[in-house]
Amino acid sequence: MNITLLGCGRWGSFIGWYLDKIGHNVTIWGLADAPQLIELKTQRKNNMLTFRESITITDDLALAVSSAEVMIISISSQALRSFMKELIKQDIRGKKIVLCMKGIELNTGCRLTQIVEEYITDETQVAVWVGPGHPQSFSQGIPNCMVIDSRHDELKKYLISEFSSDLIRFYVGQDLIGNEIGAAAKNSIGIAAGMLDGMNLSSLKGALMSRGTREIARLIKAMGGNELSAYGLCHLGDYEATLFSKYSHNRMYGETLVRGEKYGLLAEGVDTTTALCQLGEKYNVDLPICHGVANVISGKMSAKEALTEMFERSIKSEF
Repeated sequence: MNITLLGCGRWGSFIGWYLDKIGHNVTIWGLADAPQLIELKTQRKNNMLTFRESITITDDLALAVSSAEVMIISISSQALRSFMKELIKQDIRGKKIVLCMKGIELNTGCRLTQIVEEYITDETQVAVWVGPGHPQSFSQGIPNCMVIDSRHDELKKYLISEFSSDLIRFYVGQDLIGNEIGAAAKNSIGIAAGMLDGMNLSSLKGALMSRGTREIARLIKAMGGNELSAYGLCHLGDYEATLFSKYSHNRMYGETLVRGEKYGLLAEGVDTTTALCQLGEKYNVDLPICHGVANVISGKMSAKEALTEMFERSIKSEF
């Protein structure tokens, strides 16, 4: 299969390496001035992996798209809409799009597949690839389980058959709403976990995991998804990688935030948290953890004040 990776960050470049490793013809595309692409083109490696000569590395979008049967997009979620406006200038009819990214559009509350579907015809189908795992772990040969979901049953079965290996076991998703919202929301819970680490309250992560999952399950149900998806690989199953790992950008962002330090890397959960709060208001769902995180990010509360507010909430049943 001819596959093009649109995006050359740590996750997109790993996917290119992985799909080449299991036998596909891979092209990795990125912006000409992106430091990651320059490093890949000049050294054919990054800080995790070395890329074989069989992988084409380019900044030519037309070339990258023309050869692709499947296009895998791995960029910042908030940049997806502007990127789609550029992508549809190419002929993408009949191609398959897979989103390997997690987020909710800040201004609209749209899921990422909803954004893509605004710009494509019925000839082009879209799927999502979500679930736990860091490129650093995968590149060391540590396996994990992930999910592919889509509105198109044949597409997700086809992708799973082509992408599976002994390194990544894929499950067939059955709830696109739940898998997209759950995957995006785990980054917000990850920021909360980092805040606990920064306050030396890591022992509260158990409560955070339990209540965070329940909170997001309520939102998924209100939006028309299956609340059980929050307990699957897209959300709860991704907590180890997001709430505990040293590689988690969102956890590190939360930790540095409460310590008053700057975090220079992208933490998708920042914008996602704001979008989740807006969705909570739209669907009349109580999201205390998301609101607490949002208040700390915006400076309306200190982390200690937000935590105190959550613990002083009125007494209620666990479920």
